[in-house]
Amino acid sequence: MNPGLTQAVTQPKRTLALWTLVLFGVGLMTPIIVLGTFGILAQGSSGRAPLAYVIALAAMLPTAVSYALMARAYPVAGSSYAYVRKAIDSRLGFLTGWAILLDYLFMPMAIWLIGTAYLHSAIPSVPEPVWLLTFIGVTTLINIVGLKLAAGLNTVLVILQTLVLLAFVALAIHYALGDPTLPLFPVAPLTTSIAQAPGVLNAAAIACYSYLGFDAVSTLSEETIDPRRTVPRAIVLVTLIGGVLYIGAAYFVQVAHPAFNFADADSAAYEIARNIGGDVFVLVFLSGLVIGQFAAGMATQASASRLLYAMGRDAVLPATIFGYLQPRFQTPVYSIGISAVIAFLALGIDVTTSTSFINFGAFLTFIAVNLSVIFQYWRKRTQGGWKPLALYLLLPAFGMVADFALMVSLDHKALILGLSWLTIGVGYLGYLTGGFRKPPPELHLVS
Repeated sequence: MNPGLTQAVTQPKRTLALWTLVLFGVGLMTPIIVLGTFGILAQGSSGRAPLAYVIALAAMLPTAVSYALMARAYPVAGSSYAYVRKAIDSRLGFLTGWAILLDYLFMPMAIWLIGTAYLHSAIPSVPEPVWLLTFIGVTTLINIVGLKLAAGLNTVLVILQTLVLLAFVALAIHYALGDPTLPLFPVAPLTTSIAQAPGVLNAAAIACYSYLGFDAVSTLSEETIDPRRTVPRAIVLVTLIGGVLYIGAAYFVQVAHPAFNFADADSAAYEIARNIGGDVFVLVFLSGLVIGQFAAGMATQASASRLLYAMGRDAVLPATIFGYLQPRFQTPVYSIGISAVIAFLALGIDVTTSTSFINFGAFLTFIAVNLSVIFQYWRKRTQGGWKPLALYLLLPAFGMVADFALMVSLDHKALILGLSWLTIGVGYLGYLTGGFRKPPPELHLVS
């Protein structure tokens, strides 16, 4: 019997409420990541990191609304994979799931890579693999025990890292006020020229990496109380909260440090922290960054394992491995373990390449989710008017265009790697469907 076909399936426990879910999403977005990637964005945008975050928010918000609409229609763990599969076609749904795997499987790798880089720069005597193993090991154990523990711990970690971020911003403002050559509210970080525009757009494409928490919230639908109402609200709130934090923090840090040349762009905030707060604050900042990376890695690994679980439950991936729930904790233990193993690839990839690689899968998936809104709502509408036109056609269409523009602005290495991953997915889909002649296996839950 194929375990991915019609059968009664043990469901995860529903324990997550609205603000728990919002904090989980914000934790995944890692508010303090704006400092972790500041050097890369400032350098790439010629000192326009805040503008890059504004553009990224404008591009991501329509897609976040599309996710919210689809989460209301299909409150299931499969997120974009399930939305596209049910609204458009099972084959396209598979390729969407395959694309988002690129995002979810490799995002913990990028998160722990950033944390490892900063810790190694502060304590070079400890080898990078030691820090990486510590991140992966502790996070994996917490996620195996269950989301209730992870969510409770995540709330504390989000509060701590946000306090450190606010302290960083406060010191940046204090530093700028003490230097008459640094105006507190310059317009330059929010403007650009034609010559700078390509760099700003490329930086915006990388900045979108910071917003990816909103889509991960949808993977927890089956563990959320009243998911049709709670998950859509959480998705939009996470996106807006993240946007406010990123834009505000990037703006004042850019004011305090208008130059965009650093000794090491990957750990530029370490240099800025020492400049604005001295040696003592460097330790505070480093602690906050590590806390943020830990919280984000924990949330991302949880989301990745739920997507693998949904695809294993459908028998698209081997169901005995990916569709398995550990009896005591009711968590997808094998999927959690696989995401941990993949994170070891971080030792051979730098931050810029890893985030661009991840964003390729995210943008491709976002395009598909926006398209699913048009199929699910616009094509099935029963009444006219401006609201359906704006919400079910114009907004998702704008989201698709923005996502595509950002995708093609990514690093060329990321485009090559992303297209290679997609090609492998098409080949695997052909194998699953007997040369595309039949749909991939699908689960029909018994209520």
